[in-house]
Amino acid sequence: MELTAVGKRYGRSGRWILRGVDLAVGPGELARITGANGSGKSTLLRLAAGIERPSTGRVVRPGAVAYVPERFPPALPFDAATYLLRVGRVHGLSAERARRRVGEWLDRFGIADRAGTPLSRLSKGTCQKVAVVQALLPEARVLLLDEAWTGLDPQARAVLDEAAAERAAAGGTVLFVDHGPARPAGLAGTAYLVGTDGAVRPVDDPAQAPAGGGPVMEIEVDVPDGAPLPDRLPGAPERAARGGTVVRLTVPAAHSDALLRRLLLGRPVVRVLAVRRRAEAAEGPTGPGTAVGPTGPGTAVGER
Repeated sequence: MELTAVGKRYGRSGRWILRGVDLAVGPGELARITGANGSGKSTLLRLAAGIERPSTGRVVRPGAVAYVPERFPPALPFDAATYLLRVGRVHGLSAERARRRVGEWLDRFGIADRAGTPLSRLSKGTCQKVAVVQALLPEARVLLLDEAWTGLDPQARAVLDEAAAERAAAGGTVLFVDHGPARPAGLAGTAYLVGTDGAVRPVDDPAQAPAGGGPVMEIEVDVPDGAPLPDRLPGAPERAARGGTVVRLTVPAAHSDALLRRLLLGRPVVRVLAVRRRAEAAEGPTGPGTAVGPTGPGTAVGER
């Protein structure tokens, strides 16, 4: 995603809200857009989405774009499932694949029982989940999230954290605006500040670093063909070669589910050999290096 010399002005006064924006966010990047209220963050995302045209400059998109707007219109004349199925078809999904993905995402966000409810009768939080799901359906090359976490319950926020991390890990480009300093949890990324002068500048954003402390998980995987794991993985795990094609990944426990999902559903093909808490691996009753849980030591937890 590239914005080159992009400017945008509004109103009869011709006031510039964005000016001379040069921004390039590549595959696998997860970029936060920060700035004061009214600085132009949402405008920047609408330009990136193609919803608005720049007054100057050009926007180059590497492929399909999916977008969660700051305000989702709930008065559309559809129930949740019908609306989402139509969105999937617009994005080029087959009817069968659209139906399957709609079911998967509604279930993942815990609203499968609301599939037949008209959008106008959904609560604000549930409607926001539908807004998020419509953007996650197509696995677009570019995912734009404008305060998409707002109005979600903690569990749904965690699901969106995982989804954003998964999209970046799969090679997508993710740009987002959110007031929560820890969003999305567990994946370090880049950050850009929209200034009062309308310019966009890269900034250091420590809030994106993985949180320290708390339980830590170790996940050992075997990559049979010896291919390297993706550079970006949920939780930004530490990596250690264990001999041959085995790699140990160390990640905060809060992000272990997202990491496992990415490993088992993405590329390259891997076998998960063990999942253990670091403290238990070092000091627990099962002894050092022994997998905790019913799988037993060295047993594959999952395999594709």
